[in-house]
This record gives sequence, structure tokens and C-alpha cells, in this order.
Amino acid sequence: MQNGLLILGINHGGHDTSAALMRDGELIAACEQERYTRDKHSRAFPSEAIHDCLIQSNCVLEDVAEIAYAFDPVMHIQESYLRPALHDAERIQRLIDDVERIEEAFHVEKLIRQETGFNGSISYRNHHLCHLASAYFPSGFDDAVLTSYDGIGEVESGVIAVGRSGKIEVVHDKTIFPDSLGLLYSAVTYFLGWKHHCDEGIVMGLATYGDANQKIPGDHRSYSDVFREIVQLEPEGYGYRINRDWISYHRERNTWVSPLFKSVFGQKREASGDITQHHMDIAAALQARVEEVVLSDLRRVQEQTGLRRLCMAGGVALNCSLNGKVENAHIFDEIFVQPASGDAGVAVGACYLASVDRLQQQAPKKQHNFYLGSGFDGGEIAAAIEQHGLELCKPENIFESTANELERGRIVGWFQGRAEFGPRALGNRSILTRPFPASMKDYLNEQVKFREVFRPFAPAILYEYLNDYFDISQESPHMLIACQATELGQERIPATVHVDNSCRVQSVRKENNSRFYQLLKAFHSRTACPVLLNTSFNVKGQPIVNSPDEAIQCYLGTNIDCLAIGDFLLTKD
Repeated sequence: MQNGLLILGINHGGHDTSAALMRDGELIAACEQERYTRDKHSRAFPSEAIHDCLIQSNCVLEDVAEIAYAFDPVMHIQESYLRPALHDAERIQRLIDDVERIEEAFHVEKLIRQETGFNGSISYRNHHLCHLASAYFPSGFDDAVLTSYDGIGEVESGVIAVGRSGKIEVVHDKTIFPDSLGLLYSAVTYFLGWKHHCDEGIVMGLATYGDANQKIPGDHRSYSDVFREIVQLEPEGYGYRINRDWISYHRERNTWVSPLFKSVFGQKREASGDITQHHMDIAAALQARVEEVVLSDLRRVQEQTGLRRLCMAGGVALNCSLNGKVENAHIFDEIFVQPASGDAGVAVGACYLASVDRLQQQAPKKQHNFYLGSGFDGGEIAAAIEQHGLELCKPENIFESTANELERGRIVGWFQGRAEFGPRALGNRSILTRPFPASMKDYLNEQVKFREVFRPFAPAILYEYLNDYFDISQESPHMLIACQATELGQERIPATVHVDNSCRVQSVRKENNSRFYQLLKAFHSRTACPVLLNTSFNVKGQPIVNSPDEAIQCYLGTNIDCLAIGDFLLTKD
């Protein structure tokens, strides 16, 4: 095969559908369906994502040796429906209610072939093993602890494993639905008035304003006391249990929390309702309990294995506050968090697992370049600019010209190279501005992003200056580890420092993103500040922009002052 061994990974059947493409064990493309259909956390079959993976890699579907599907539908039906129904009569009703879902899962091969036209081999890979592989193999760690915490896979909601010399050995896989940190976080997100499986990051940001140790109004217990009742650690071994008295998502859809939960915490907040200290304290208690549970597991597995490195994936690993607690606890010498840790990332893991089976060898190899999505050349960008009736302006040096605008306090849309894989904008589909004064945060939230005023922004920093501004003992290339700002950071970059002095930092090396690095260098030379405020190139409720046309529309429809798109610079002078 002229293109080598090509494996196409697919995530479908739930949220964040995606595709990834691997050649001879090297990841060469990864795309999220939401970027094409423009519905956030898309559940659509990833047809456009598959197509773009092939386009970006100069391949056709006929070159693909295997499609690796990141879910095992037969195991899901057996373990999630049939086996529970044998022991719990109430679960028979769930089986009956979900018969169409069961039929769809059972006939997934037919769907894949209809949607793709693929005639070759299709394999089915365990969801959580895909999560684990997606973090282990690109970490570069030969030996490491591997964790995956999320909502639910086939039936498991969390798996702990060990990776040694390219082999994954599961240590714990007995935490199963409805015991789920991910689903509990989604339930509380819904109760607090936001969208489940979408807005959990908002609750994480809100938690820093709360106090979990406060007493609940009308109750003798603190918020933390109750969440320790809701989530109970197993007395021996790994894992936890969710007290069924407090939840309802295992019994009926779209209710999430039980009457007991509402009797203690009150009624669900409506989306347009006021956000009170009570809501902040609930968020704080939830966040604190999740951190306690995960840290308990990690301490136990580190003591038993002696391993000093950790790889994290699963939707819970997108919680950068949790990851910051893990890093700061120094249980491990270094952690690696897969940048698309949510379900989009299992397409990558499916590729790795299939590659291991076929090549019989797949050593972990450091892979911090996750700029694997859509890309456009200068001609395509110029055509999009002209279609909007805008003047083509190509400065002699895009980095110096953009840094000049940033120095003036202008808001810049930065559209460069190939799109990032995962929910974080890492300097290719970003909105940028200077990280001072502190009021810049409020202006961005209110006038550009149109989102809640309490939500923080991330600092992107030249790697060489990381420890001058932040208290962190390792690099953080994917903006997934929260850490504390140093005194210099608090003073120089206040617009990126959250209320609890935390920052979701992105460290930028030249070898990871040359163009973003050059921009940071140009800004540093002008201001003596090696940091830019970096947020995703979108507005609230929309996926990150994916094409030049979308970038220009967002630029024209918001208070973004400038658009640096490829080598062109548009301004609203």
C-alpha cells in the first residue's frame, strides 16, 4: 500500500463524534465533527471529519486498511442492558424504553458501511481502553499509570491501568454505571442551570467562588458533608460509589437528581436565573469531592506500582483544576493529559490499539503536536477575504504587525495553520489580547465572547519564562493544568489570573507551534511580557471556527479589532 498502513479511528454513538487517521503508527490527522456541522458536541456521524482527515493526509478511503470503531456495541448491550435486567426488574423497563438505541448499536457495522462506503476490515475497541491508549502512547512515557474517568463507556465509568513498554494492563475496571464522576458532574451542571455534557467547565470555573465548608441553609450539614454522602469511597481497593438516594439519571432520562437532592439544595436553577452564593457553594463542594476521590485512587495506585508518571484521559481529565491538584500533590514526577481527553479523543485511541494489533509493536512516543485538523493555504484564505469584500493586506512581517496591535490593547483573532484537536485553542484558532490590565477579562467576556463574567481566560507563555510567572513543576503545552500565579504573574498578567490566583497555563515551545511562538517573542520584545491572553476563537455556544469564512464572519460580527489570518492582517481602523 503506497500510503503505508493506514488506520481510521471513529468515535460515534454518543457526543463529540470525531475521526482520526494514523499511518504506520504515526498520528497524522484528527478532526471533530462539531467543527463542520456547527452543533457543539455533535452526535452526528463524523462524515465530514473523516473526509477532512483524508484530505489533510492526501489519502483516499480505499487506502485505509482498517476502521477502528471506539466502542464495543455487543459488550454494551450485554453489560448495560441484558445482565442488569436479569437481576433488577426495574431495568427491564429501561431495556424496553431503549430498544431503538439497542438496535442501532447492534447494527452499527451496517451504518458505518452505509455512511462511508468502506468495504474493508472494521474492528470494535473498548471505550475506556481507547481513552487510556490515547493518553499513553503520545505521552512518551515508557512506564506510567493510566487513568480514564468519564460519564460512561460500554458500562464502565472509570478504568485504572498500567502502561509498560507499549503494553496496557488494566488494574481496576469495576466502577460501572451509575457510579460515575462524569455523570454526577453533568447532573449538578444541569441542576445549576447549564447544559449537561456541555457546560461542565462553567461549573468548574464557578466552584472557585464557593466555599464547600459553609453550612447549607436550613441544614446542620456543610456542602462538603453532603457531597461526601453522595460520593462514597470504597473502604478497600479502588473506586467509589454514588449513593442512589441522591440521583435519578439511572432510573429515568432528563431528571438527573432525586427529590432528596432537591429537598436539601432547593429547586433547579433556571438558565436565566440569578447565580447565588448557594450555587457557588454547591459547585465548590462537587469540585472538591471529585478531587478527593481521584487523588485517593492515584495515591493508592502509585503506592502499589511505584510508577512516577501519569497519563490522564476521559472527560473528567478536561477538568484543569483537578489536574492542577494532581500536579501540585507531587504524587507523580510528571503527568500527561491528552488534549482531546473527552470522547472526541477515543478516535485517536482506537487508532493506537488497532496499530498495536497489526504492527505488534507500538512504543510510546512523545507527541505534543495536536494541530491535526483543517488547514488552508494562502490562496484559499485570500479568496475568502475577497468574497467578504475586504481588502487584502499582507504586512511584511505578520508577527511584528500583530504584536504591534496587541501592544496597543487590541483584540486579535488569530487563525493559523491546522486546527487544534480538542476543546482548547492552542494558538491556531485563538482570540488573543494583552494580559493586562485586569479589566481586559471583563471586556472580553461581555463584549467579545458573550459569556458569564466570572469565567477566566488562559495565559499562553514562552516556555523559557514559565516558572517566572507560574508555580508549576512541568510544562503544560495543552492548557489543561491549573496552577498558581507567582507574585510576578499576579502583577504583570492580572487579566489571566482567576479569583483564587489560579491560571490555566499554556507553555509554548517553538517546536510545538512555531508561528505562535514567534508572535509571543515579538510581543515580548515590545512589552517585556512573554504572555498573551489566549481564548478560543468562537462565541459562547458555538464550536471553534474551522474555516477562513467562519473566522471572518466571527471577526465581523463581534468586537474583535483585528484578524491575523495566515499572512494577512485585517483591521477595523
